[in-house]
Amino acid sequence: MKIRIAGIERESFVDGPGIRYAIFAQGCSHNCKGCHNPSTHDFNKGVLMDAEDIYNDILKRRFIDGITFTGGDPFFQAEAFSYLANMLKKHNYHIIAYTGFYFDDLIKEYKYLNLLKNIDILIDGPFILKEKDLKLKFRGSRNQRIIDVKRSLELNKVITVDF
Repeated sequence: MKIRIAGIERESFVDGPGIRYAIFAQGCSHNCKGCHNPSTHDFNKGVLMDAEDIYNDILKRRFIDGITFTGGDPFFQAEAFSYLANMLKKHNYHIIAYTGFYFDDLIKEYKYLNLLKNIDILIDGPFILKEKDLKLKFRGSRNQRIIDVKRSLELNKVITVDF
């Protein structure tokens, strides 16, 4: 399965707690004013990579605390990221995903559920320039939530957490 990516940061310290392997999805139509990754918006740019190649590269990394799907928006390629996440969960990797969608909307769409079920933490919501706060950990604006996906799906309500 192919994933269109804008890039990979193999040892990120800013895309979640610890040392993270961050995969930047190529493609996003949220067009958030002030987005810090506008080069990831065009769905026709980036490079196609085999999910298995990314997976094998991750397995070679000895000091990774988790994986982060960011972008762009990985939910525009939900099937491919779900495929990769499913393989990674077999090795108990902690997975964070960023999205401009809201969790409440994602759970209404079947095509997103398989990806959600393999994510531990979801940082949801569009970046809103008027809500920008540089003091926030791992998010850019106050409207964005850090969601415990497993508990939220179990309890059928949004459960937020803080790092």
